[in-house]
Amino acid sequence: MNEHTTDRKVFRTSQLEQADGEGTNKTDNRTMGEIIAARFSRRDFLRGSMAATAIAATVSPLALMAAGEAKAQGAGTRFDFTEVEAGVDATHHVAEGYDADVLLRWGDAIFADSPAFDPTAQTAEKQARQFGYNNDYVGFIPLEDGSSEHGLLVVNHEYTNEHLMFPGIVTVNGDEITVADADKARVDIEMAAHGGTIVEIRKTDGKWQVVTDGANNRRITADTEMQMTGPAAGHDRLKTNADATGTKVFGTINNCAGGVTPWGTYIMAEENFHGYFMGELPADHAEAANYERYGVPEGSYAWGNFHDRFDVSKEPNEPNRFGWIVEVDPMDPNSIPKKRTALGRFKHEGAESIVNSDGRVVFYLGDDERFDYVYKFVTAGTYNESDRAANMDLLDEGTLYVARFDEDGTVAWLPMVHGEGPLTAENGFESQADILIETRRAGDLLEATKMDRPEDIEPNGTNGRVYVMLTNNTRREEADAANPRVNNAFGHIIEIAEEGGDFAATSGTWEILLQCGDPSVAEVGATFSTETTKNGWFGMPDNCAVDADGRLWVSTDGNSPKATGRTDGLWAVDTDGEARGTSKLFFRVPVGAEMCGPLMLPDMQTAFVAVQHPGDGGEDWEGFGRPSYYEDPSTRWPDFDDAMPVRPSVVAITKQGGGRIA
Repeated sequence: MNEHTTDRKVFRTSQLEQADGEGTNKTDNRTMGEIIAARFSRRDFLRGSMAATAIAATVSPLALMAAGEAKAQGAGTRFDFTEVEAGVDATHHVAEGYDADVLLRWGDAIFADSPAFDPTAQTAEKQARQFGYNNDYVGFIPLEDGSSEHGLLVVNHEYTNEHLMFPGIVTVNGDEITVADADKARVDIEMAAHGGTIVEIRKTDGKWQVVTDGANNRRITADTEMQMTGPAAGHDRLKTNADATGTKVFGTINNCAGGVTPWGTYIMAEENFHGYFMGELPADHAEAANYERYGVPEGSYAWGNFHDRFDVSKEPNEPNRFGWIVEVDPMDPNSIPKKRTALGRFKHEGAESIVNSDGRVVFYLGDDERFDYVYKFVTAGTYNESDRAANMDLLDEGTLYVARFDEDGTVAWLPMVHGEGPLTAENGFESQADILIETRRAGDLLEATKMDRPEDIEPNGTNGRVYVMLTNNTRREEADAANPRVNNAFGHIIEIAEEGGDFAATSGTWEILLQCGDPSVAEVGATFSTETTKNGWFGMPDNCAVDADGRLWVSTDGNSPKATGRTDGLWAVDTDGEARGTSKLFFRVPVGAEMCGPLMLPDMQTAFVAVQHPGDGGEDWEGFGRPSYYEDPSTRWPDFDDAMPVRPSVVAITKQGGGRIA
């Protein structure tokens, strides 16, 4: 990052991750807020409310309606644990009776010959042999059939916070913060800290250990060679000076959530790729409108000063080679990861999948920006459980859909297929490749529904529904009965039921599972059940997981001393029966951190969570009250050693004495 001075006390990489801009969707497509308002009229809200006036001060109109329909909203919860107390401090907290052990920290060894971590003597070569920064998605692939005690842990490294990573680069003078110019050595370390980690782990005597001599251990970085595959591969718009074929690209960046396929490959989802590009394109350049729709170039990183491919004035096609779903074979550490273009190009939050009843595989995809869209991809081929090799290119053929949510409670999945509807040459789409390169613009023309930052989307094979995390949208300008807040600062969760229980269906229905925020503040309009305690509510849902029993776990991004009086964490959320809408806090992160992951192993005896960017911030916490950076962090989690900076880490949660979680 170039040296810059700001009085906003927010570092630029932190701003990029917060996705707090205006959004780039300038269409008149209907927003989800407008559709919710039309679906739920004021009369619907008032119906039955007189019978529930006793709880009117603590729940929203939607909750009042529900109270008239269920005798005991919170009765019969499926989660049996003592809640953590919500709050803010320098360390993590887990429910009583559980251990939360740090398994992997930034800089830890993942190979037998990995160098020891020395934050004052970092190099790109060392970092490429160590656990990367800002761990986000966590997945597990058994090394023995069905084992929940021995396997490969796969972890995304989303981005880097240079002000927390490097000593001596930040100067604070009153309200002004200056970050020193980046040099090539620092940039190369950041690039090596991106990507992902594949590492063997084993549970021994109830505790998880890293196997540093595992045969499949691997680091993937922003320099790893990758192959473009699918309909856009080889297209002229993907060709650069370094790659005249349009099929070879180096690196993956800003990998947020992800997935593990039914055939045991690792999915990395490229999200805020726009922040890595700098330079300018002429206003009349062929890619100018395309890049404007994606916010390219944003310039949060200085990589383009030292690597021409990140400067659009020098390599104008390079941004078209990012924003894809990347598939990695973790069983072959020498394999070339593949960017699967059939799944579209946008700011991918994740790619969770489910095998449909007809054998096709369905992937759900969110585009994490205000007013952007929800997608799904249905493979053309079918999953072969007995032949792994037969599945390895399933992601190169299929149909990508974008969602339109209608006010009658239905959802329509609109096919993004060249030649259908407005997706024609007359509108600038000469082929399917153009649709996939400009997926957002194709969604605009199909009049998809503008959403409030769609992040993780998880299909639930137990109850047949799909859960969509919508983190927030502070740019919403009009309040209404269904959204009694001018800005949707706390987000909500939508539940989709596909028609006939067919995940590949092109239609279904939708409901609001939760509107998030503090239910004790009437104007917030939160809809947690009345059995949810003061510790159980949350804002800003981000990632989620469905465990082997079909229960929903939600992690958050954006809870803070100022916004909610609590840190981010992991909440258990009831989705069925009389307890629907009840939430309980299971784990909370230290100040400044985001809760990522989460992952429940099939035997239900381990939960993995990722604690990302601990210590980022601190101005709004009365326990610190100033900007947080390497020399003066708001916490020194997890080491609490003055010689060590804060370190993003993966945590393994197990029940004391063994047994199933919750």
